[in-house]
Amino acid sequence: MTRGLKASSAPPPLPPATARRRRTGLLTDDGVRIEAAYERLAAGTADTADRGAADRADRARGGGLARGGLVTGSLGTDSQVADSRVAGGPVMGPAIVVAHGFTGALERPALRRAAAVLGRHAAVVTFSFRGHGRSGGRSTVGDREVLDLAAAVRWARRLGHRRVVTVGFSMGGSVVLRHAALYGADADRGAGPGAGPAAGPGAEPGSEAESGSGSEAAPEPGAGPGALEAKGGAGARETAHADAVVAVSAPARWYYRGTAPMRRVHWAITRPAGRLVSRYGLRTRIDSHGWDPEPLSPVAAAPLIAPTPLLIVHGDRDPYFPLDHPRTLAEAADPSSTELWIEPGFGHAENAADAALLDRIAAWATARL
Repeated sequence: MTRGLKASSAPPPLPPATARRRRTGLLTDDGVRIEAAYERLAAGTADTADRGAADRADRARGGGLARGGLVTGSLGTDSQVADSRVAGGPVMGPAIVVAHGFTGALERPALRRAAAVLGRHAAVVTFSFRGHGRSGGRSTVGDREVLDLAAAVRWARRLGHRRVVTVGFSMGGSVVLRHAALYGADADRGAGPGAGPAAGPGAEPGSEAESGSGSEAAPEPGAGPGALEAKGGAGARETAHADAVVAVSAPARWYYRGTAPMRRVHWAITRPAGRLVSRYGLRTRIDSHGWDPEPLSPVAAAPLIAPTPLLIVHGDRDPYFPLDHPRTLAEAADPSSTELWIEPGFGHAENAADAALLDRIAAWATARL
């Protein structure tokens, strides 16, 4: 199904979110610390049970440091959200986990604005991918970022949200597609990803990201998201799965160089001078190793996502990826569980998504839970 309403390429800023917000640190399955934030459903939209459960979860204190779990206090005194579900508490409503684009971060204005709109419909978890913002590690531009998303989804479930939607923009869009294929109910269908600490193109440069640095525990050589997650067994995959998936402005395939912006991206990722510019100009730390092996591509992941509902959103004015990318993704996916929206006038990713489009995305997602 293709649909679209006009979306401005330069959306106006939104007022600050009214939802209560808490920040914390999460540890991924390969030992990288990522910064994350939780925002309740915006005031006036949550029911009493959900607000009460969120209050108790905020006051609770999770114990210790665990793979894919909480790092209490690692990001300062504002790390207040507990990594535990309140025993006997009411089941909370859905949560939306948002995956930003390349050079984005948890505190970037575009992501904060998107979270504020999505927060009108559900609780929201935002986080910075490895190598971005205050998260540790280095960006692998779509490969090991699947582990970052899995940690964020698990955290949303531990806070009491039984239904979780992943919404990804550009590089984040490729990550939510691959994550859904690898962590779904049928995650053992042979959709093993590529691996290795790597940088591979499939993302766009945005405006400046928040400054930050850090380092991660060294990943196991040759161990990608599939191999690492397999150690946790089916239960670990189940707790990290998404119940609905939205990919916005996502690439269909790796190594695309057909537009001038993407040629600049490849230079920034693959050349030493480009990585220096990314580190000090865009505040994004990129791993210098190449992919080995190459990770599962978004278009190869698309048919493995069903029966999970999938929405693919793309603008007809996207300067990075032309319309053959979303159409290829939609053709590869199961038509019974997939929708394609081609948005007239829409540019690229969270920087261009206006409130009307974000509202429609959130309404679609929560209606499928």
